[in-house]
Amino acid sequence: MGRTHSGCGATFMDLQLSGKVALVTGASLGIGRAVARMLSQEGCRLAVVARREPLLNTMADEIALLGRERPLVIVQDITADGAAQRIMEQTLAAFGRLDILINNAGGSRPLTGLGTAQEWDAGMRLNFTAGRDLSHAFIPVMQAQHYGRIVNLTGTDEPLMMNAGVPPNGAVHLWAKALSRVVGKDGITVNSIAPGKIHSEQIDQRNLVGEQAQRAWAAENCPAGYVGDPEDVAALIVLLASPRGRYISGQVIHVDGGARRVAS
Repeated sequence: MGRTHSGCGATFMDLQLSGKVALVTGASLGIGRAVARMLSQEGCRLAVVARREPLLNTMADEIALLGRERPLVIVQDITADGAAQRIMEQTLAAFGRLDILINNAGGSRPLTGLGTAQEWDAGMRLNFTAGRDLSHAFIPVMQAQHYGRIVNLTGTDEPLMMNAGVPPNGAVHLWAKALSRVVGKDGITVNSIAPGKIHSEQIDQRNLVGEQAQRAWAAENCPAGYVGDPEDVAALIVLLASPRGRYISGQVIHVDGGARRVAS
């Protein structure tokens, strides 16, 4: 993605990411995995976080086999007490700094009836609090180096049903906007990306199971006409993570093939 040309001239786009250090949570599959691979392709050094060690190691090995530096593998449940501190310590011990934080870990939490207090708390912890804590842990590091990129993967804020994973999306959008105004002077940008239907465990195995169901949904709901791939989201994340994205901050960007029905 980093070096492309158009026409017959020699005009190249260099995203200036070589040597940057990036941390990606929820990196074992789906969007997180695609982001990690794409950042590596652009020359980033990586720390990758998830709970499933075998999947993380497989992904790290694949990157190494391509001749790139093997990512630092951090096996961690980001919702556990002290997780942000442990992730920060391991990352700084390995690299000495962090330039890019991709808060990708999260998930839908459909409820039966009104849901329990524990279900609502767990949804908020996974989809808002953990990413906020991790961001706040690294912000002093980014401020000291006068460079930082924080990208939060969220989701819909349209309350179509009782789902403990939806209100945290709105919370992230508000917090990230406020944070962007505080740290903008320090060379740090903060943005949120709300993916639509993207091929993943959640979509392919639970939400829209099978090609027929996916085609029917896309025909009814998505102007692009198909369910997106993780790389469709990763491409935007990598741009936002780069020095080229320096003037994009405090935004919520929907990557959904046009499926969202409102203009804002």
